[in-house]
Amino acid sequence: MKTDIEIAQEAVLEPIVKVAEGLGMTPDDLELYGKYKAKITEEYIERIKDRPDGKLILVTAINPTPAGEGKTTTSVGLGQAFGKLGKKAVIALREPSLGPCFGLKGGAAGGGYAQAVPMEDLNLHFTGDFHAITSANNLLAALLDNHIHQGNELRIDTRQIVWKRCEDMNDRALRNIVIGMGGKTNGFVREDHFVITVASEIMAILCLAEDMKDLKERLGRIIVAYNMDGEPVTALDLHAVGGMAALLKDAIKPNLIQTLEHTPVLVHGGPFANIAHGCNSVRATRTALKMADYCITEAGFGADLGAEKFFDVKCRIAGLKPDAAVLVATVRALKYNGGVPRDELGKEDLEALKKGIVNLEKHIENLQKYNVPVVVALNAFVTDTAAEIGFVKEFCETRGCEMALSEVWEKGGEGGVELAQKVLQTLKEKESHFQVLYEDTASLEEKIVTVSQEIYGAGKVNFTTTAQKQLQRLTKLGFGRLPVCMAKTPYSLSDDPALLGRPEGFEMKVREVYVSAGAGFVVALTGDVMTMPGLPGNPAAFQIDVDENGVITGLF
Repeated sequence: MKTDIEIAQEAVLEPIVKVAEGLGMTPDDLELYGKYKAKITEEYIERIKDRPDGKLILVTAINPTPAGEGKTTTSVGLGQAFGKLGKKAVIALREPSLGPCFGLKGGAAGGGYAQAVPMEDLNLHFTGDFHAITSANNLLAALLDNHIHQGNELRIDTRQIVWKRCEDMNDRALRNIVIGMGGKTNGFVREDHFVITVASEIMAILCLAEDMKDLKERLGRIIVAYNMDGEPVTALDLHAVGGMAALLKDAIKPNLIQTLEHTPVLVHGGPFANIAHGCNSVRATRTALKMADYCITEAGFGADLGAEKFFDVKCRIAGLKPDAAVLVATVRALKYNGGVPRDELGKEDLEALKKGIVNLEKHIENLQKYNVPVVVALNAFVTDTAAEIGFVKEFCETRGCEMALSEVWEKGGEGGVELAQKVLQTLKEKESHFQVLYEDTASLEEKIVTVSQEIYGAGKVNFTTTAQKQLQRLTKLGFGRLPVCMAKTPYSLSDDPALLGRPEGFEMKVREVYVSAGAGFVVALTGDVMTMPGLPGNPAAFQIDVDENGVITGLF
């Protein structure tokens, strides 16, 4: 069986200029990064801004398991299937982080015959957006420490510095460090921290900014520290905005590539959903809505994280209104939730399926709380039996949503035609009446409790003393109307990754709360979630290589 990278490398790609022609674009609308990648110009985005929007379709999933779900694969395959049906669709995805590529998960371009290509470029460096974000983040950190070294005119309390450095790699040794050692000329000695680039507030800002003007205003609102009087010190106070914006001037432009079947894909931004808001950029989504009749986008991890943040953060801030949601599941993953060991998932087990399907049930209920029509995409595996597939189909239909089998990994767009037809049927027959889960006027504590109880199924939310004080402070500073961005394990609906299925009545622990003032949301850290991941014992990096001809191998 061919690997994903082998399939991708054997594909015959069209020049990106030709892909763009299918959207009515000219070469002048693109800034080329080689033959198969391009950024979309500001002039083109401005020119199409008054076009009517297409339909917005969100692809999300059940909680991820070692058995695999295939959310990006489904997103890509669904876009290809729309093309098979003669529909004009554009896919809008996140950019992969180097952390998972060299860590545990591998690449994030889809899989099998439903991939965004060139997959090696997409997974490694791409157009340099993440490097620009990393540089902008660390410029701000350097200016902050330099300001203190040069006399600290802003009276920054070095015990209350909240801005962290970042890099786009899993490196647990950098979570907690000491800087400034080696004498007076090296700055003040203090504790510092690193986060992975996808958790940087600048990543979130880039993904939520409307344009360069809005980007600069958001950068200026970043809180880097508090002064001796407990007042916020911002990036604007440090005169850092211009320099950061200069580093981000190209990164703010959406990237255009293609699928294996030449469907256009906008790939832009990439915040993780477990520690950030988990959605591609507003600019890319909005541009895709203007370019085509259908925009297929996705949100990270399971619907409890990615979809909730897509709805309550991205759509709220950007004024987007999704028309439908596709919820990806597999028979294997549902049986895993029902207690079947990974090495026995290939055997028919209807009892385990009945036990584990409660995870899917909860996600269906959650999506329906937003008044968005739901279609379940059952990602097919050869070990699935007719009885198992039939059980899932009946289960979904009795809960008010259609189900379609997806075979896009094996068959590309042709394997997604049934799913595409179900989505089109749903768009035609069921109108979306999208609404957010909570009102802006609710308190920060109420918002956190609402998400924890309504979406996760918690019985009680326990705030540490530190978190309670932080909530009081943020409310006093005027951030009480912001939405909340929950940082939680993706592997369970709860904050305990070991609790599979549909845990209920558990106690959620919120250990820390902080504001991303530029992005426009408040982050609540729960359980043991980390904003700088570590590498596993056998990292994916061990398998990645490049030969003497420059051909990369091992990228899954």
